[in-house]
Amino acid sequence: MANKTQDFDFSKAAEDFFAAFKMDTKVFDDASRDAAEFCVRMGRIALGATRKNVELSNAWATETLKKAEGINKVQKDVAAYGTTASEFVSDQAQSMPEKLAQYAEVAKTAQIEAVELLMSVSKDVQSKFAAAAEDMTKKTA
Repeated sequence: MANKTQDFDFSKAAEDFFAAFKMDTKVFDDASRDAAEFCVRMGRIALGATRKNVELSNAWATETLKKAEGINKVQKDVAAYGTTASEFVSDQAQSMPEKLAQYAEVAKTAQIEAVELLMSVSKDVQSKFAAAAEDMTKKTA
């Protein structure tokens, strides 16, 4: 027996539902398109930030592994192991603020792009509402 949820066509059901109401569905179609465009644009921002974070992580890991290879040697003196490890940890601690600042810069850029997108979209929505209100005023007058 076939699973009924797999055979159910939600797009067709939505079309049939709106067709039952004798009205123009252009508003719903436009809203769906606009929402999809917004999601794509916001997705580009998120994916771009993620890509940059991955690049930073890879560079940081590669740099750390190179430094770890440098300390992975047999030492003549037992105390040298402690000194070598201490130098490695100190070097990592000193480079940490710069690395974290790079991540913060990526986040800041993504936030600015997201706010600019939201402001742009809100202006578009405001102008559409104003046009719709003006159109309704003309129709009722």
